[in-house]
Amino acid sequence: MPSPRSKLGAQGERIAAAHLGSLGLVIETRNYRTRFGEVDLVARDGEETVFVEVRTKRSTTYGTPEESLTLRKQARLVKAAEQYLAERGLAGASWRVDLVAITLQPDGPAHIAHIESAVEAPDG
Repeated sequence: MPSPRSKLGAQGERIAAAHLGSLGLVIETRNYRTRFGEVDLVARDGEETVFVEVRTKRSTTYGTPEESLTLRKQARLVKAAEQYLAERGLAGASWRVDLVAITLQPDGPAHIAHIESAVEAPDG
């Protein structure tokens, strides 16, 4: 039986996927797992591959969803993205890491903040 935390995460991912779809992005993969961690959504925005981290919270009492994206998680996202691209022969392709931060509202629609290129890949 899924935990309340995993249910919250799945709900956030559904909201994020619908939001991205409304912007014209096409979801290619959900919950891509590597030894570095998981990428919640992988989408296509024209020719660009977009790796999406979804952060969902019920309240901002302990900080916003945006604030919960740690430097460690950012580094893991970049490594997972690089692995995804390498596995598919897309090592030189254009890509970015976006953040979709969702705050659920008790009596209304969720607040969605979509931050493009929220994580910078190191040069190299």
